[in-house]
Amino acid sequence: MLSFAQGNSKGDTLNVDLDKDLKLDVVVFNKEKGVIIIKLSTQKFRPVETGVFSFDPIMAGLKLTRNGFEYFNDWMRAGYTCQFRYDAVTKQVKLIGMTNYEFGPANNNGSGEASVNLITNKYIGNWNYWDDDEDKLIAIPTIKQKMTLPQIYLSDFSDDVIIDYQRRSSKLYYEARDRILKAKKR
Repeated sequence: MLSFAQGNSKGDTLNVDLDKDLKLDVVVFNKEKGVIIIKLSTQKFRPVETGVFSFDPIMAGLKLTRNGFEYFNDWMRAGYTCQFRYDAVTKQVKLIGMTNYEFGPANNNGSGEASVNLITNKYIGNWNYWDDDEDKLIAIPTIKQKMTLPQIYLSDFSDDVIIDYQRRSSKLYYEARDRILKAKKR
């Protein structure tokens, strides 16, 4: 894959051939505006951008991946990534997967990580909870569920998409944890 990356004070820039025409396309995370902007050579470098992100983008950025790019946002005890790839059928850049992780509070209650593959609609979560009775961190058996989200292209992407995914992931965590706690009380 033809590509290179650079960073600057306003954001991250990736130059990568996303649309496979042997010409470099441009992906920019503009930290001042809080948007990702993409310019594809097959679309005459017409800018397409995401919605505005409503968070502090200091720890956010872009990374190249094997077949596209990843947008990440890492905080002190939590974070997420969003993977994008060019879709040759629709000729748009599409969200294909997301991950999230949490370290939880000091006792690591609620710590773990999860991912959703938006091509297969498969969610996998590996989470822990703090058990007060045993005074230790307990691993919840791996959560494998179907999670279907609408097709999301770069122009439709915003932090609302991430918040929706994190809410769904959190709901699955609490359901799994509560099943274990209910079974222990029997």
